[in-house]
Amino acid sequence: MPVVVPSALAASLEEFFGPDGRAWSARLPALAGELLRRWELRPDGPPAHGAVALVLPVRRADDTPAVLKLQPVDEETAGEPLALRAWGGRGAVRLLAHEPATGSLLLERLDAGRSLLDLPDGEAALRVLAELLRDLTLHQAPAGLRDLAQVADRLLRAAPGAVGALADPAERRLLADCAAALREVRAEPGDRLLHWDLHYGNVLAPLPGSGRTEPWLAIDPKPLAGHPGFELLPALRNRWADVLAADDPARALRRRFDLLTEVLELDRAAAAAWTLARVLQNAVWAAGDGAGAALDPAQRAVAEVLSGR
Repeated sequence: MPVVVPSALAASLEEFFGPDGRAWSARLPALAGELLRRWELRPDGPPAHGAVALVLPVRRADDTPAVLKLQPVDEETAGEPLALRAWGGRGAVRLLAHEPATGSLLLERLDAGRSLLDLPDGEAALRVLAELLRDLTLHQAPAGLRDLAQVADRLLRAAPGAVGALADPAERRLLADCAAALREVRAEPGDRLLHWDLHYGNVLAPLPGSGRTEPWLAIDPKPLAGHPGFELLPALRNRWADVLAADDPARALRRRFDLLTEVLELDRAAAAAWTLARVLQNAVWAAGDGAGAALDPAQRAVAEVLSGR
């Protein structure tokens, strides 16, 4: 049976990439069919997708389960095979094959039904995430990845526009503080291999019977070379209902930051500055999309706690 591109994925590709996204979506069935033949794969379940990637459960010729991941190559996705090779399956999903011409990846299959979102103990889930971040960022970034210095320079150039887009004067001052914090640490952008998008939904359990001894593995990196402090915001703002349910949400947020910096052995001031830079990055993106009149409430809370406002 030919591969059918889910309508939600086709719409998302068009939203992100415009005409190029429509063209990519139209090519996906043929690309999937070609790779299924070339890599001797057979479909093994319904397709899944993220914002831009089609993920097909497959079986290899030796009947081992895997997934075929098809996605456009852009600044964020281009480094995924480099990062997965560097990690070599230690703390992350294993890369089984890669086609550079299309960016297609064959990956080991993990248990998509068990992520850190399902772990009921929020602090235990955060510790798992922190330990994964520590292990992944022990690696020096391989050559060829985008680097945080370039990201930082672009953010500082775009910061005045993002600040000006905010309607609330208090939020404008807060975002200006984020830019000031980034300027303070810009000279030391770091050289660690960053996942960049390690949140609870991007940590899955291995398949039962796979022989994997690690209980949790990272997926879907958008890697870059830089300071591990730039990794912390997803962990701080995910499972946000847990923070809001605490008697003192600001204290709960500080506890998250303390645990992350302790496990990763980070200088707190530098980690706070790079986290504020990540808030700035999201605000810059929102302003570029015409949705930057207000900060995301969770990110505003993070910025207020870490900037001392």
